[in-house]
Amino acid sequence: MSPRHSRERRRGAQRVLPPSPIERLRNAAAARIGPLRHLPALFRLAWATSRTLTLLGIGLRIARRAVPALTLYVAKLVVDAVVAGRGDVAALATASDWVASPVLRQVALLIGAELALALASDLLGRATGLVDGVLAEMTGNAITLRLMAHAAALDLAQFEDPAVQDGLERARRQVAWRGNLMGQLLGQLQDGLTALSLAVAVVAFLPWLVVLLVLALIPAFLNELHFNRQGYRLAYQRSPERREGDYMRQLGAGAESAKEIKLFGLSGYLAERFGRLADRALRENTRLARRRAVAGGLFASLGTLAYYLAYLVIALRAATGAITLGDLTFLTGAFLRLRGLVEGLLLGLSQLSGQAQYLDDLFAFLALAPRLRAPAHPAPFPTPIRDGFVFEAVGYRYPGAERWALRDLSLTIRAGEVVALVGENGSGKTTVVKLLARLYDPTEGRILLDGRDLRDYDPDILRTRIGVIFQDFVRFDFTAGENIAVGRIAERADAARIAGAAARGLADAVVARLPAGYGQRLGRRFDDGVDLSGGEWQKLAIARAYMRDSEVLVLDEPTAALDARAEAEVFARFRGLAQGRTALLISHRFSSVRRADRIVVLGDGRVQEAGTHEDLIRTGGRYAELFELQAAAYR
Repeated sequence: MSPRHSRERRRGAQRVLPPSPIERLRNAAAARIGPLRHLPALFRLAWATSRTLTLLGIGLRIARRAVPALTLYVAKLVVDAVVAGRGDVAALATASDWVASPVLRQVALLIGAELALALASDLLGRATGLVDGVLAEMTGNAITLRLMAHAAALDLAQFEDPAVQDGLERARRQVAWRGNLMGQLLGQLQDGLTALSLAVAVVAFLPWLVVLLVLALIPAFLNELHFNRQGYRLAYQRSPERREGDYMRQLGAGAESAKEIKLFGLSGYLAERFGRLADRALRENTRLARRRAVAGGLFASLGTLAYYLAYLVIALRAATGAITLGDLTFLTGAFLRLRGLVEGLLLGLSQLSGQAQYLDDLFAFLALAPRLRAPAHPAPFPTPIRDGFVFEAVGYRYPGAERWALRDLSLTIRAGEVVALVGENGSGKTTVVKLLARLYDPTEGRILLDGRDLRDYDPDILRTRIGVIFQDFVRFDFTAGENIAVGRIAERADAARIAGAAARGLADAVVARLPAGYGQRLGRRFDDGVDLSGGEWQKLAIARAYMRDSEVLVLDEPTAALDARAEAEVFARFRGLAQGRTALLISHRFSSVRRADRIVVLGDGRVQEAGTHEDLIRTGGRYAELFELQAAAYR
């Protein structure tokens, strides 16, 4: 064996050496405590949301932290005063003697002080709860807005990635579930300050008791950290199944799917699938909860034993006269409170660590960078477009797919030209549209706009200049006017523009039949909604494209749900409204596409033939074959 191979083999052997015990301990600690690194970011977010409420929450907790120790100390003074003055009080004979007694006056003042502390503690607690609730809601809203903004910045291909969908689902859940985490963090700060004040008082008498208490509670703390980690790992692994369960629930109880669920009798099947997923999750959760309860009970008993051992020591010292009865009252009360606080702090820290693990999902999603980047110095968008679009040997393959959606596609769409794309399903027509709008970037090749690579332009500006209506357009549960205005939402207050777009898209007649006209809410999600037919929804979608009033107009199967008369009218208007614009039309209906300036036939992701309707019929190729098949159905 050569020396070089020997060295490589030794390096390979070194790479697979198992970690040392110290490394394993460090890795385990990092896995359990590491998620706390997100808490400063959460604090910064709360601070940015409302500095006033954040400071107020901290101030209220600092004010409240000294109340328990002061209350216990006043109780000690009461007991000592009662014990010291018991003989004097026994000699009092009349009511005036009782009123004039300095002992009773001192006891009354001390009890009054304790009452004031109790009232102050209650008021401070209620004020803290109010501030925490408002701050939690405001922080949750801020996180939701940030999540929505970041999701909007991601690419379409990322949204189509199941792993990204799982991450988005986990991040969405954390917005709702972790909104009070800031309050818990500040609560830990308050309890820590209170425990510190009590510990100082106990240490002054018996310092080793505090050490005993902490040592007895550490195993319970480590146990909670362990099971929090297990719970997070289980929730993480179940994300795909949870999404599937939510999908089953949505299908089984959704208005959109109700017709086919009833017609095909699918409710039992969906319920069975949901039940199978839910039962599996229940079994796993129950198994983990059972192990956690048993281990937690065993470790918690150590803290109880430590408390009663300390209680015994304090009682014996009081019995021997080493401390007063007031000291006994103070120490037993302080130690009992301290035990609860230290136990709560350790368990709270473990819960914070456990919940902070879920923040990993939120911040991991927020750290997800879009793959389609805007150029640092974008080229100015050409206004008007002079030459048009050129696809140069463009290929695109969807992530994880073996088959190419497009391959070696060369296509020119000239400025001011109406081009129709035809082809069978799966030929790549919609992929061309998505590449044109730079929802995707080509896997290979490039797309030029007026001689410059499409990637040289700002994608947001590019998309404002292209009006696209896909065949699977969204039916927004907004008003009719808003459904049209989404084409250019910044102009939603321009009623004349909305009405003009509706007229051009043949949606004005649809709106005229609605009870509240353009102000009528559509859809079935809300009580005041009115649903439309498929063709009526499609007219609103076409109106969106005209609302955009862009230089490039793209309609992907725009008349699929329209009757023959409406289809003919839409295309008659489309031809006139496309004057001076670059237009791309995708349709399976050859009676419509024959009006285009040029027809491009796609097949297997490539251009098979191109020309006018008359040219392609004379050629007798694929277009002529498909046209004849469609025409034969009407004879």
